[in-house]
Amino acid sequence: MGSRWYAVVVDSADPARLSRWWAEVLGYRILDEDANEVMVGAGDDSHPILFFTRSADSKVGKNRLHLDLSPDDRDAEVERLVNMGARNVDIGQGDRSWVVLADPEGNEFCVLRSRPEGQGVG
Repeated sequence: MGSRWYAVVVDSADPARLSRWWAEVLGYRILDEDANEVMVGAGDDSHPILFFTRSADSKVGKNRLHLDLSPDDRDAEVERLVNMGARNVDIGQGDRSWVVLADPEGNEFCVLRSRPEGQGVG
């Protein structure tokens, strides 16, 4: 058997704050925490988890990797996330069916157009 996807690691200036923000966004909970690292997940031993680690490096430029969120109602979810502290960003995406936002530390992510149950990406 090959590898299994365990976690997405996010460098962060304030892992406690950013991990709690993402836990609220995703309906996750804190699984483990110390002063420099916080792990969040569904809590049922499912993976991947999000692992936030303290980094002194500032984010510069567009993310090379980002999360895509698939809500039931894209517009309502964008409004909820902006009210939580996300901000709209333009990374040159043009007129698309998704909305690009940045979390409180500037990490971009996409909120996809709502899809009927069972409909794939294509």
